[in-house]
This record gives sequence, C-alpha cells and structure tokens, in this order.
Amino acid sequence: MSLKGKTLFITGASRGIGLAIALRAARDGANIAIAAKTETPHPKLAGTIYTAAEEIAQAGGQALPLVVDVRDEAQVKTAIERAVAAFGGLDIVVNNASAVSRTPLVETDTRRFDLMHQINTRGTFLVSKYAIPHLARSGNPHILMNSPPLDMQEKWFAGSTAYSIAKYGMSLIVLGLAGELRAQGIAVNALWPRTTIATAAIKNLLGGERVMRMSRTPDIMADAAYLIFQKPARSFTGHFLIDDSFLAGEGETDFEKYHAVPGAALAPTFFVPDFPPPPPGVTVSGSRWEY
Repeated sequence: MSLKGKTLFITGASRGIGLAIALRAARDGANIAIAAKTETPHPKLAGTIYTAAEEIAQAGGQALPLVVDVRDEAQVKTAIERAVAAFGGLDIVVNNASAVSRTPLVETDTRRFDLMHQINTRGTFLVSKYAIPHLARSGNPHILMNSPPLDMQEKWFAGSTAYSIAKYGMSLIVLGLAGELRAQGIAVNALWPRTTIATAAIKNLLGGERVMRMSRTPDIMADAAYLIFQKPARSFTGHFLIDDSFLAGEGETDFEKYHAVPGAALAPTFFVPDFPPPPPGVTVSGSRWEY
C-alpha cells in the first residue's frame, strides 16, 4: 500500500518524531496537516510549522500548516475541519504532542502538572474526539498515539509521578477507543521507542548532548508508524507497540542505520516492559539485555 493521497493530521509535527512521521508519509505523496504551536522561531527549538511545511513539500507531500494549541478545544475542532476542507477527508491521526517534566511529586509545581495533563491526556482526547466522525468515512482509518505500553509498575511512576500519569493517560485512551471504535473499523494503536530518540526534549530536558549521542534518530519511529498505517484498520487495533520489536516482526534487520552516532551505545527510554526483548543484535546500555 501507499499513502499517496491520504490525509494525516499530526500534532507536534513541526519537529522531532512528529515531523519524521510526516516526512515519511510525504515521500508517498500524502497530505499532511501540521498541527503545532510553533509559528515563529524558538531560541531553543528548531523548526516551525512553516519550515516543516517546506520540508514536507520538498519530500513530495502536500502540507497545511496550522497553529494549534491542543489544550484549546475550539482550535482543535477548527484545525481538523480546515484539514478536511483542504484535502477532502481525513485518514490518519497521530497524537504526538507532549509536554515532559520528570520530577518527583513534591518538586512538581501545579502549573507543570496541569500543562502535562492538558497537552498529553486532554489534548489526545480532544483531537481524537473531533477526528472520529471524519475518520469514519475513510477506507482505512488509523489513530496512533506516541505513548507507552500499560506496564503498571512502581518503577515507572516513582520520581516522575505527574509525567507518568499524563503519558499513561494517552495509553488509556488507546485502550478505551480501540474498544469503542472496533465496530466502526477505526484502528487505535500506541507506538513507543525502546531507546531515547534524538529530539529537542532529550537535548534540553532529559540528558543533554551525552544522551543525544546514545539515541536513535526519529526515523525509527517514522518507519514503524508508516508500517502501522499499512495495516488493515479493522483487524489491527488495540496494540501497544515498541518500535524495534514491531519493525523486526515486519522483517527489518538493520537497526544500526537508526543510530544518531554510528556504533554508539544506546540509552534505554522509560516505560519499556521487560518483554519482548530487543531484536537480535540490539544492545541497550544499562538494561537487563546488555551483553
């Protein structure tokens, strides 16, 4: 299958994983609605909705840059309606936008708690809610969350309670919506990276240059998302997928190409369950699978 002519609505698509997913679809000639807040250049964050639109066009896709704060219900509703009007429908929604602050509960201020829940959980709720009526008219509709498997262990909450609740909130929406929408043939799945991904969040908030060098590029998430979108929506739903395990199941064997620094050790990300283990040949530093 090809995504040529398909319309994707991607939150947080001005940079990072969201942009990588957009560019992978654009290579097929897809239509991309870029739903993000960055309209003007940010001193610490590369890319705006307009630079993303230029990259998408250069890759072969059609782009619609939309200034959207997913916390604002009216903005979300209007943006989805504009995307449908511009491209004639909606086929795929990617809930990628997130806020992150991994701090112990007593060190997490209320404003930061609210921000993470409003963007991660509530934003995913709103985007999905207003997209569903349009997705129902697509031939192979998908909703994909950038969120983790529901592996409820103390270690995933201690030290980052507020953030963990907000990210697991996105995954709980996957669990609920997969059941609600199965009869309509709308697939709802989650995708999560095994390792850290070289994005602005890692560089600025979660590890700096050292962890950036130990990360994979966003392309691994983009390639996995692309293959998810090829799956029949009526039967492939309710899955919580880890990027490299899913790709390995689809026949991928070369994971070295995704290293941000060739040959560098890989840093594990959080929320990844012990099973399934990494694909053959993949070593994650500091994990039980290191050998």
